[in-house]
Amino acid sequence: MVLFDYVESMMEGVELLVALGSIIGLLGLIAGFIGLLVMPRFRRHNMFYVILISVILLIICGFHTGLEYFGIRI
Repeated sequence: MVLFDYVESMMEGVELLVALGSIIGLLGLIAGFIGLLVMPRFRRHNMFYVILISVILLIICGFHTGLEYFGIRI
């Protein structure tokens, strides 16, 4: 029983990390697109990196995972 509780708590922790990755990916994507529109030309290349990392996070963690986990409705 102790091992089962340990594995269950570990799975809950992994689920939380995946949900946080999903939310961070969504926020990074929004911030990246806003940065592309607002920032001067010589700083825009940094926003491409933010968008790329956000897309990778969304691919790994899933788009809808964080929204479902935290109960955010669009």
